Amino acid sequence: MGREPREFFQIGDASERTGLTQRTLRYYEEKGLLRTPTRMEGGFRLYSEEDLQRLERIKELRELLGFSLADIKEMLDAEEVRLQIKAEWRKDADAADKAQKLRSAREITLQQIQLIDHKMEKMATMRDQLAERIARYDANLQQYAEETAAEHAT
Repeated sequence: MGREPREFFQIGDASERTGLTQRTLRYYEEKGLLRTPTRMEGGFRLYSEEDLQRLERIKELRELLGFSLADIKEMLDAEEVRLQIKAEWRKDADAADKAQKLRSAREITLQQIQLIDHKMEKMATMRDQLAERIARYDANLQQYAEETAAEHAT
């Protein structure tokens, strides 16, 4: 039994499936967010299903969390290291080796949490500022409503 053949997508198909422009795909590759794709004769880029999943993760980090490309690269690099640790995991390894791998994976995950926490703190500050603005608007609207009522009463 052989492995199932991998399905590849040309840049146009990858662009359509991810909702990202072809220019964006090339830019992400240039910035190291996306591995250099396989190429077919003629130099056409071929994207794997794993590449498309990585692109979806990049979109999620950018759109949902508002991460910069540098933050996204840091998150993805950390995930790569974690997956490498997982791939190297051996059930028959001694406890000290297993503990070291877990400590490494834990540290990487803590770094990812710190990135998210930092972004959430900034978002919370911005939200608080906007909520204070709404409170000022509401106070002014209340004041103007009272003044209008008083003007109509006289």
